[in-house]
Amino acid sequence: MAYLGHEMSALSIEARVSRGMCLVPEKRELFSTMTVEDNLLLGAYRRKKAGEKHFLDQMEVVYELFPRLKERRVQQAGTLSGGERQMLAVGRALMAKPQLLMLDEPSLGLAPLIVKEIFHIINDLRKTGVATLLIEQNARAALQVADYAYVIETGELALEGPAQELATNPKVIETYLGLAKKAAASA
Repeated sequence: MAYLGHEMSALSIEARVSRGMCLVPEKRELFSTMTVEDNLLLGAYRRKKAGEKHFLDQMEVVYELFPRLKERRVQQAGTLSGGERQMLAVGRALMAKPQLLMLDEPSLGLAPLIVKEIFHIINDLRKTGVATLLIEQNARAALQVADYAYVIETGELALEGPAQELATNPKVIETYLGLAKKAAASA
């Protein structure tokens, strides 16, 4: 795997993070007995270790994106709702000030209202200049926030292109968005 012209496969996780990559895994991987704030501080570990003096400023940025996390900063992460845990996982990654944020199934297991909120936040992240790689089965939501999209079927690249073009592609509409089937069923 190459990123910004550098081979990354053999690098440690810490080296990848120091080069600007961060992953929010599908299962969120939070420290449930630690507070929200302590989980966020873990995301800034590399920056603190490197001697950055203003790494805590990023916490205010995270709290602006996720006001609920600020309200719950002394609460144990294990007591948060699923949506709040997802916010915390994204916030922790943002503490590293990544150039590339990889989100693996951010809507997995969340209620529809929370999914909408998470995708609104993903859209806000795009506006901050953080490049985002989104792996998501909710094609409709993903295409609404993406600039460019890849459709993978059984491990193979099936389609790719600007997200807005894919959102209007008849094959994508029928296969992934289910709109043609719904229209036929209601006729």
